[in-house]
Amino acid sequence: MVAESEHSTGDHGVSGSSEVVGQVFEQLPLLILAAEGVEQRVVAATGAYRSFTGRSELVGLRLREAFPESLGQQVIEIFDRVFATGVSEHLRDFRVQIELPDTGGRMEFYADVNVYPRRGPDGAVVGATGDIVDVTARVRERQAEQRRTSEAEQRYARARDVIDTLQRELLPDGLPVLPRVQIAASYLLADAETAAGGDWFDAVALPDGRVALIVGDVVGHGVAASTTMGQLRILLHEALAATADVAAALTMLNTAAARIRGARAATVCVVLLDPVDGTLRYCTAGHPPPLVASPDGTSRFLAASGAGPVGVGGEFTAAVIGTDRLADGDLVLLYSDGILERPGRQLTASTVELAQVAADIAANRALRDDTDTAAGRLTTQTLELLVRVTGHADDITLLAGQWVSPPAALRRQYAATAESLRAVREHLDEWLTSAWIGEQDQTVLRHAAVELATNAIEHAWIDTAAEQHRLTLTVELTDTGQAHLQVADQGRRRAPAPSPERGLGLQLVERLADSLQVTPDQHGTTATVRHRLSRPARLLTTGDLTWTPPPRPVPQETLLVADETSASRIRAAGPIDAGTVEAFVRAVRAANSAGVRSLTVDLTAVTHLASAGVAALHQLTALHRANGTDLRLYAPTGSPADVVLSLVGLDHHTDDPDRGRGPHLQEDNPTAGDT
Repeated sequence: MVAESEHSTGDHGVSGSSEVVGQVFEQLPLLILAAEGVEQRVVAATGAYRSFTGRSELVGLRLREAFPESLGQQVIEIFDRVFATGVSEHLRDFRVQIELPDTGGRMEFYADVNVYPRRGPDGAVVGATGDIVDVTARVRERQAEQRRTSEAEQRYARARDVIDTLQRELLPDGLPVLPRVQIAASYLLADAETAAGGDWFDAVALPDGRVALIVGDVVGHGVAASTTMGQLRILLHEALAATADVAAALTMLNTAAARIRGARAATVCVVLLDPVDGTLRYCTAGHPPPLVASPDGTSRFLAASGAGPVGVGGEFTAAVIGTDRLADGDLVLLYSDGILERPGRQLTASTVELAQVAADIAANRALRDDTDTAAGRLTTQTLELLVRVTGHADDITLLAGQWVSPPAALRRQYAATAESLRAVREHLDEWLTSAWIGEQDQTVLRHAAVELATNAIEHAWIDTAAEQHRLTLTVELTDTGQAHLQVADQGRRRAPAPSPERGLGLQLVERLADSLQVTPDQHGTTATVRHRLSRPARLLTTGDLTWTPPPRPVPQETLLVADETSASRIRAAGPIDAGTVEAFVRAVRAANSAGVRSLTVDLTAVTHLASAGVAALHQLTALHRANGTDLRLYAPTGSPADVVLSLVGLDHHTDDPDRGRGPHLQEDNPTAGDT
């Protein structure tokens, strides 16, 4: 007879026995893992957990041995904290990367994670138990929806609310792109009620080649604090540009702060980095000291310089200026105190966390396969890894600069033929990618190079065949944040054939770039473009913390035209320039029977619309108008084609004119018939 507490379960054992409990635990369709002791040795894991992670043998292993790749991702650290504090932690949408032993590949997933303390008979914590719910599908769907509807931009606009325009005007509109210092910044808003605090950041490329990195914080929140910080940012920017001296600039700011309402006790950290030798001159002025993170996985805080906040009666002399030096590849991180004063964290603990996370990111051992620069990763992954665990109560500003080797200048020669335009574009794109030039600036420089090369090909030689001559393309990045692009030839200019489109290419370059100078002499003609480069900072909200940069675009160097004749629509992809425009025109005329029926030309995937393409679109539009039909040009806002068509005033649609007319006409409908 079985005792009352041990009822028989037939052939399957005795209820309540360790065997039955083990079977039940093993077969749970849940991802559960239990670890024990300071070393966090695994004592139990469900079959579902072992299958999910690809590890059949876990029991007895330390978590660090079982999942070495998770170090730096704040996964094992959560178990450590729960064991040490006895307090449960609950996280949502936690991004994790693990290695799959069987396949040798890496798996990235999102999970809701709950980690609980496990106590012994005496009540003492003996281990930690975690349960994981895979929510990757949910997160991926949300991210896809955000991309489709621009939800992130709309959410940001709502959070900014009334002060949106004010804040955008007061913060810098971009960060300089420099050859030897890569710079990135992120500004994370608190909730909508307290958004637009007094945090600010700036980066100033000085005339002598040095760069000033600045993060400051004004007491208070709201429009008043934003206004104050805007005044202080501009004053300090101009003072540094004028003096190139940290102490002198802060002295000027200190004097002005006494006259600016709300500026008293504002803190600011200024770092002056010399890209020649990596030396730093800095002042903390009541602000947390900068953090230096190295590619070898170490980090260190610079010593506080000793100065107090501005506007409280202190002086800024050489005595309160600190000095240090970066090694090759080192990053210096400036930050506001919002990253340290996170809910549930003591200042000491959060300072240690920041240093460790920054070291892991600098060594690229945190969230891998991120295509951003090291400075970009440091300012985005730091937020994701720290804020997603604790949340945040205040705005957070991160500004990073990495001392790097400069990209070599591009200098290539080409035969003066239209066929060379593809090589010009390919070599320029390689250089733009190596120099980490942003998408908008890439569009400007690519357009300038192709237009100037086309101009030289068409007009530079009057006595011999162009194939016997060559043109030279030179591009370099200056220490003051400008791109210098030159196209030179050695021919004598010939008069162009009369045409209303002549001169359009140079006009477009003049309007896109900061300056264009064309210098002819007895040896030939040199066209020089100067264009100041900038990289936007990331203005984020809590919903953007899983932000990852989009894949770096691979330029389409062959013009492809997808024929959707039955839908009266064609789609072009790649460059439309002097070398490809004839093929483009033939395709359009074939699709619309030389203008006798209306046609939509989708220019979404056009990577470069040169003046030759603009002239062709003018002619095709006129042909349709004469026949009483419509040529609908579609170029989404911000696309290369939209930028050029807006500049020349050629009517076009930025929303798909065929959307809603039928499923076969949707913008994202796969196309067929590529030629």
